[in-house]
Amino acid sequence: MLDWRPMADDVSRILSADLEGADPVIEGSLRPRTLDEYIGQREVKANLSILLYGPPGLGKTTLATIIARELGVNVKYASGPAIERAGDLAAILTSLEERDVLFIDEIHRLNRAVEEILYPAMEDFALDVMIGKGPSARSLRLSLKPFTVVGATTRAGRISSPLRDRFGATYRLDFYAEPELTAIVDRSAQILGVSIQPAASRAIARRGRGTPRIVNRLLKRVRDHAEVHGDGRVDEAIATAAMHAMDIDDEGLDSTDRKLLAAIIQKFASGPVGVAALAAVLSEEVETIEDVYEPFLLRLGFIDRTPQGRIATDLARAHLSKLGYEIPPPRRAEPGMTGLWDLPSDEPAGG
Repeated sequence: MLDWRPMADDVSRILSADLEGADPVIEGSLRPRTLDEYIGQREVKANLSILLYGPPGLGKTTLATIIARELGVNVKYASGPAIERAGDLAAILTSLEERDVLFIDEIHRLNRAVEEILYPAMEDFALDVMIGKGPSARSLRLSLKPFTVVGATTRAGRISSPLRDRFGATYRLDFYAEPELTAIVDRSAQILGVSIQPAASRAIARRGRGTPRIVNRLLKRVRDHAEVHGDGRVDEAIATAAMHAMDIDDEGLDSTDRKLLAAIIQKFASGPVGVAALAAVLSEEVETIEDVYEPFLLRLGFIDRTPQGRIATDLARAHLSKLGYEIPPPRRAEPGMTGLWDLPSDEPAGG
């Protein structure tokens, strides 16, 4: 039988790097303010890239803010989906002072009309505006004060080629190593006034999925647990107990991750299985599985993506077995075998 234990809503995706509803005041207080305070991403810090891409929670917005602070100028924040019309971007650009930083988050979601306005602004510090309509319409070019554009995205492949080419350099923010996350936990604990032992810091960092945003969120949950069930000081036992209360195991998996692995292993005999079948069993969207659940499981080596579908590895089977799950014998894919609910590319969906 599959293990479909219900979870509390408030911790259902605490390990999601883009979880909504986080306290913005506390989140802001934990963010570094200078390059000296910023831990990790050495190559990016050395080059100060203009286009930053990578998974959520790795510090793209923080780096943009630090760039502005190091330059001694203001930073204006914008989001690709929020800039719906060319006039919206024109209003933002004309409000910038000299050398200001314009940070555009999720820049891949800019529509093409807005992009066309951004091109001359980035290349010539100019803004082309159409005045009037019909035969009497004419183009007017306005000069802009020199400024810096910092773009951030979680989907670099979705940025149009003309826009990507206009950035001076492009860098991917990598996941953080455990020692870096441990240092982040220690720094955040000092800011929050939490007394934490080194072993507890490492225990939190180990479950942080390589993401600073997640370890900071875990630290706050552990702090609350320590204040309710202890004297406020965090040792390894308290940290581990808090993780278990949140249903997070030693590998950093929550119950949703384990549901996905259990579905592949128990219902589909370890795969291969198509992502559409997994989405139906888990009552999730295909994009949610691909963008939220799978990346960390792939990094751990718990699942493999094959042309036939997803396969649970021996590491995943061993992990669930250690947790007491029933592990049936795997079904191995035959050469050329099509994964469940996966159709060949040349076969119509109704075929």
